[in-house]
Amino acid sequence: MKAFEWSSPTTVEDAIAQLSVGLNADDTQNDPYESPRPLAGGQDLLTTMKEYLVRPPRVVNLKTISGMDKIGGDAKTGLKIGALVKLVELVEHPEIISGFPGLAEAAHSIGTPQIRNMGTAAGNLCQRPRCWYFRMEDVVCLKKGGDTCYAEKGQNKYHAIFGGGPSFIVHPSDLAPMLIALGASVTVASQGGARRDVPLDQFFTLPGTGDPERENILKMNEIVTQIILPASPVAARSTYVKFKERLSQDFALASVAAAVSLGSDGTVSQAKIVLGGVAPAPWPVDTAAKSLVGKKLDPPTVSAAADLALQGATPLEHNAYKVPLAKALVRRALTKLATA
Repeated sequence: MKAFEWSSPTTVEDAIAQLSVGLNADDTQNDPYESPRPLAGGQDLLTTMKEYLVRPPRVVNLKTISGMDKIGGDAKTGLKIGALVKLVELVEHPEIISGFPGLAEAAHSIGTPQIRNMGTAAGNLCQRPRCWYFRMEDVVCLKKGGDTCYAEKGQNKYHAIFGGGPSFIVHPSDLAPMLIALGASVTVASQGGARRDVPLDQFFTLPGTGDPERENILKMNEIVTQIILPASPVAARSTYVKFKERLSQDFALASVAAAVSLGSDGTVSQAKIVLGGVAPAPWPVDTAAKSLVGKKLDPPTVSAAADLALQGATPLEHNAYKVPLAKALVRRALTKLATA
């Protein structure tokens, strides 16, 4: 690991100032691998530093900022989840369990108890991809400033079937698909005390539409301070279903975040479905969700929605299995919501 300075700010403004030292005003000219980096839980950042994937001259510890580890509000008015809230708190919080059960399930699906006791909500959203080419120190792939995504024609068992090109990574977050299904946004802090709220479905970027070396809209001297989870008619009937190779401590081969609102006659009035583990960003499948409205969640309706959800998928050589897998997970999630 390359030597670095350690900073422990006590305010968000001080953290932004520490992250800004040495950066150019034009953020597109800043090297994402040689710039100061914020530390929340630290599990992903320290791993990438040990592997020399990032070499920050300064690490800015956000844990010393008061108030960023709190959850406020309730299911009736909505929740504000501090960026440093631990994953285990999302699993155990009474208002989340009762009012946003899908979020508690998504948090519980992450890693092991040790990871959930250290990992943070914002850290899970902002973690880097797990592509083995990207994680190899000596491989200069597209995401590290090279000109080739080696996964496209190489070993791509875990890679994207939607939204890929020129990079085919998948986003590793479990919280992100569920939070998008629940209509969440994040508050982003910038220089000069500026704050802006960004809908989470606009927070992530695809490699073909933005900088392929980054996965979200954050500038190098910006941080997420909180997640805003609004009260929603679909929140209480939500679920997160994930398939992984190992029973614990593994990322999704595919996952489904689903949330619906049912009328008194059992028909769907609102629905949201977001896929995870299949694209460089969480992947909403709005056509499939809209197909449910006005219908009951019976087997034919659920099966048709699952087929719609995977329309347009373009598998690579080794990951075509993700199509039937994701369809099965959509069916499983919607069937579960029908009886929830």
